[in-house]
Amino acid sequence: MSAIDATSKAERRMKSDPVPNTGGGEFILLGIPDVNGSIRGKALRPAAFESAVRHGTVMTDLLLALDPTDTPISEYTKFGIRSGAGDLLVRPEVSTLHELTWRPGWKVCLATPSWPDGTHCELATREVLRRALAGLSELGFEAVAAVEYELRLWDADSRPLSSGLSYSLGELGGFNGFIHALVPALDALGVELSAVHTEAGPGLLELNLGARPALRAADDAALTKMAVKDLATSMGLKASFLAKTHPGEEGSSGHVHLSCWRDGANAFRGTDGKALPAAFRSAIAGVLEHLSAASLLLNPTINSYKRLVPGWFAPVNASWGIENRSCAVRAIMRKDHPELCRLECRRPGADANPYLAIAAVAASAADGIKRKLNPPDAVEGDAYSRAELSELPGTLESAIRAFESDAILREALDERFSDYYVTSRAWEVKAFRETVTDWERDRYMRSV
Repeated sequence: MSAIDATSKAERRMKSDPVPNTGGGEFILLGIPDVNGSIRGKALRPAAFESAVRHGTVMTDLLLALDPTDTPISEYTKFGIRSGAGDLLVRPEVSTLHELTWRPGWKVCLATPSWPDGTHCELATREVLRRALAGLSELGFEAVAAVEYELRLWDADSRPLSSGLSYSLGELGGFNGFIHALVPALDALGVELSAVHTEAGPGLLELNLGARPALRAADDAALTKMAVKDLATSMGLKASFLAKTHPGEEGSSGHVHLSCWRDGANAFRGTDGKALPAAFRSAIAGVLEHLSAASLLLNPTINSYKRLVPGWFAPVNASWGIENRSCAVRAIMRKDHPELCRLECRRPGADANPYLAIAAVAASAADGIKRKLNPPDAVEGDAYSRAELSELPGTLESAIRAFESDAILREALDERFSDYYVTSRAWEVKAFRETVTDWERDRYMRSV
């Protein structure tokens, strides 16, 4: 079975599942993740949702072709506004149907889109991840993943909820009301929130999500983003996953943790806390080899690259180390808990689409395992000070060039998607080039 035709077990269950009892609530939010990771769709009444489960429903393909300001990406001609914004056939995945605690009577459900003729929609980011995971499956591995998010929270007067002390038990009190509401909200969404702590930036809070099969992990991350923003608004707060909100402050990351499993056992498990199994080493080597190109998916915005500067725990070179947080890839070894052995890709920002971020890491790891690559020597000490290490892209433009030149990663994600994704990122570059910022006016207005 080829990667493009691979169908997940969850999808097969969805096709055979009976129509769920929606309980006669108000609405079911039926959505698909867009290219930026936001969930877009319709609010359906229960009868309409039940019909969608049986027969599917339609949504415009423009949902997959909008920029962050809701402007159609008109420079891509093969779908979206330039091709008439035609319909997608959308089918709910009833295993993702969950309650929204902050909207009594409302539920949310993710969906799988297809083209009108019923063929696979390779441009939907959730399907891009399925393709990448199928590549690992062909090698005999199942990916388990988790995302940890750093987000900022302000009150209604734009004051941060903390002063910015990292891992401060006292400063967690400023987030108490929000966390108290978030925990049951995520529980109802089926998301495991394993830990929270403050970070070294005003209003900066880290959420650690539990490890799940990789597609479920991406669903959890996307639903968490939706819940955080919507819940904060309902409480009169402001929440943001912007990678860098203020100069001179720590940015917001979206680290991806990944392990590969075979026959119920973690293939990354070590025996002495230091020696890495061959599959683990090859996965790390693959991630490092493709990390420049993958940066386009891990750091997808102009703002992403403001976070990626030395000294702020955001990696700037292609490096790896064992339990080394200054590296782009951190190998985590747990001798007494082999199920916890994994790699942590520390490059992604909180602004990354979780489906694409996990897809990029999984596809890169799969290539490393397939080719039995070996990584360079692990970095000990401060990776930022190692001038001999390959520098990673520092701008969205340079990430586009790196991605365009990486044929292996492009093919692993699907060439048609890759072409569209490059167009969508070039659209961001164009929008920024056409913008005059306050910084430019303040710096140059009087002197030039």
